[in-house]
Amino acid sequence: MGFLLRVVLATVLVNLAPAVAQAKNAVASAALQKEFDGFIEKFRAALKANDSAAVAAMTRLPFMNDNAIRDAAQFGAKIYRTSFTAKNRACIQRGKAVYDRDQEKNDNYFVFCGELIFVFTKTPAGFLLTDIGAND
Repeated sequence: MGFLLRVVLATVLVNLAPAVAQAKNAVASAALQKEFDGFIEKFRAALKANDSAAVAAMTRLPFMNDNAIRDAAQFGAKIYRTSFTAKNRACIQRGKAVYDRDQEKNDNYFVFCGELIFVFTKTPAGFLLTDIGAND
Protein backbone atom coordinates (compact mmCIF):
# COMPACT_ATOMS: atom_id res chain seq x y z
CA MET A 1 0.00 0.00 0.00
CA GLY A 2 2.84 2.41 0.73
CA PHE A 3 4.08 2.16 -2.86
CA LEU A 4 0.60 2.64 -4.31
CA LEU A 5 -0.01 5.66 -2.09
CA ARG A 6 3.27 7.21 -3.23
CA VAL A 7 2.33 6.65 -6.89
CA VAL A 8 -1.09 8.25 -6.36
CA LEU A 9 0.45 11.23 -4.52
CA ALA A 10 3.09 11.67 -7.21
CA THR A 11 0.40 11.62 -9.91
CA VAL A 12 -1.67 14.21 -8.05
CA LEU A 13 1.34 16.48 -7.59
CA VAL A 14 2.32 16.22 -11.26
CA ASN A 15 -1.23 17.10 -12.29
CA LEU A 16 -1.44 20.02 -9.86
CA ALA A 17 1.90 21.59 -10.82
CA PRO A 18 0.68 23.26 -14.05
CA ALA A 19 -2.36 24.71 -12.25
CA VAL A 20 -0.19 26.13 -9.48
CA ALA A 21 2.31 27.54 -11.98
CA GLN A 22 -0.50 29.12 -14.00
CA ALA A 23 -2.05 30.68 -10.89
CA LYS A 24 1.28 32.31 -9.99
CA ASN A 25 1.61 33.82 -13.47
CA ALA A 26 -1.79 35.46 -13.76
CA VAL A 27 -2.36 37.52 -16.88
CA ALA A 28 -4.74 40.45 -17.10
CA SER A 29 -7.33 40.47 -19.86
CA ALA A 30 -6.79 42.99 -22.64
CA ALA A 31 -9.75 45.07 -21.42
CA LEU A 32 -8.46 45.11 -17.84
CA GLN A 33 -4.95 46.03 -19.00
CA LYS A 34 -6.36 48.87 -21.12
CA GLU A 35 -8.37 50.18 -18.15
CA PHE A 36 -5.31 50.07 -15.89
CA ASP A 37 -3.15 51.75 -18.55
CA GLY A 38 -5.60 54.67 -18.64
CA PHE A 39 -5.62 54.91 -14.86
CA ILE A 40 -1.85 54.74 -14.39
CA GLU A 41 -1.33 57.38 -17.08
CA LYS A 42 -3.47 59.82 -15.05
CA PHE A 43 -1.86 58.73 -11.78
CA ARG A 44 1.62 59.32 -13.20
CA ALA A 45 0.59 62.73 -14.52
CA ALA A 46 -0.57 63.67 -11.00
CA LEU A 47 2.77 62.51 -9.60
CA LYS A 48 4.69 64.45 -12.24
CA ALA A 49 2.74 67.57 -11.21
CA ASN A 50 3.38 66.66 -7.55
CA ASP A 51 -0.38 67.05 -6.99
CA SER A 52 -1.26 65.27 -3.74
CA ALA A 53 -4.97 66.15 -4.08
CA ALA A 54 -5.15 64.50 -7.51
CA VAL A 55 -3.35 61.41 -6.15
CA ALA A 56 -5.78 61.33 -3.21
CA ALA A 57 -8.68 61.46 -5.68
CA MET A 58 -7.31 58.24 -7.21
CA THR A 59 -6.93 56.57 -3.80
CA ARG A 60 -9.44 54.49 -1.84
CA LEU A 61 -10.22 56.47 1.30
CA PRO A 62 -10.08 55.96 4.18
CA PHE A 63 -6.62 54.85 3.13
CA MET A 64 -5.83 51.29 4.21
CA ASN A 65 -9.01 51.41 6.32
CA ASP A 66 -7.44 53.99 8.64
CA ASN A 67 -10.12 56.49 9.69
CA ALA A 68 -7.39 59.01 10.47
CA ILE A 69 -6.71 59.15 6.70
CA ARG A 70 -10.21 59.64 5.35
CA ASP A 71 -9.85 62.71 3.11
CA ALA A 72 -7.42 64.36 0.69
CA ALA A 73 -5.95 66.72 3.31
CA GLN A 74 -5.20 63.87 5.73
CA PHE A 75 -3.83 61.72 2.91
CA GLY A 76 -1.55 64.57 1.82
CA ALA A 77 -0.27 65.23 5.32
CA LYS A 78 0.12 61.64 6.54
CA ILE A 79 0.87 59.58 3.43
CA TYR A 80 1.81 61.66 0.41
CA ARG A 81 4.60 63.63 2.05
CA THR A 82 6.42 60.53 3.32
CA SER A 83 5.60 57.86 0.74
CA PHE A 84 5.62 59.94 -2.44
CA THR A 85 9.12 61.35 -2.24
CA ALA A 86 10.72 62.63 -5.45
CA LYS A 87 12.55 59.29 -5.73
CA ASN A 88 9.34 57.24 -5.33
CA ARG A 89 7.37 59.49 -7.70
CA ALA A 90 10.07 58.98 -10.35
CA CYS A 91 10.07 55.24 -9.71
CA ILE A 92 6.29 54.94 -10.14
CA GLN A 93 6.46 57.03 -13.31
CA ARG A 94 8.99 54.71 -14.95
CA GLY A 95 8.35 51.43 -13.10
CA LYS A 96 6.63 48.47 -14.66
CA ALA A 97 3.39 47.49 -13.00
CA VAL A 98 3.02 43.77 -12.27
CA TYR A 99 -0.44 42.20 -12.40
CA ASP A 100 -1.78 39.59 -10.00
CA ARG A 101 -5.12 38.38 -8.72
CA ASP A 102 -5.44 37.78 -4.98
CA GLN A 103 -7.35 35.08 -3.08
CA GLU A 104 -10.46 37.27 -2.97
CA LYS A 105 -10.34 37.50 -6.81
CA ASN A 106 -9.33 41.18 -6.75
CA ASP A 107 -7.35 42.39 -9.75
CA ASN A 108 -4.21 44.17 -8.52
CA TYR A 109 -1.20 45.84 -10.04
CA PHE A 110 1.98 46.37 -8.05
CA VAL A 111 4.79 48.85 -8.58
CA PHE A 112 7.95 48.04 -6.61
CA CYS A 113 10.02 51.06 -5.54
CA GLY A 114 12.94 50.27 -3.27
CA GLU A 115 11.52 49.33 0.11
CA LEU A 116 7.89 50.06 -0.83
CA ILE A 117 5.21 48.37 -2.91
CA PHE A 118 2.41 50.54 -4.29
CA VAL A 119 -0.79 48.52 -4.82
CA PHE A 120 -3.51 49.50 -7.28
CA THR A 121 -6.75 47.51 -7.13
CA LYS A 122 -9.75 47.30 -9.44
CA THR A 123 -12.77 48.54 -7.48
CA PRO A 124 -16.37 49.26 -8.51
CA ALA A 125 -15.20 52.88 -8.99
CA GLY A 126 -12.31 51.76 -11.25
CA PHE A 127 -8.67 51.37 -10.32
CA LEU A 128 -7.51 53.04 -7.11
CA LEU A 129 -4.36 53.13 -5.01
CA THR A 130 -5.33 50.84 -2.14
CA ASP A 131 -2.17 50.06 -0.23
CA ILE A 132 1.46 50.89 0.30
CA GLY A 133 3.39 48.05 1.85
CA ALA A 134 6.90 46.97 2.69
CA ASN A 135 8.86 45.31 -0.09
CA ASP A 136 10.36 42.50 1.94
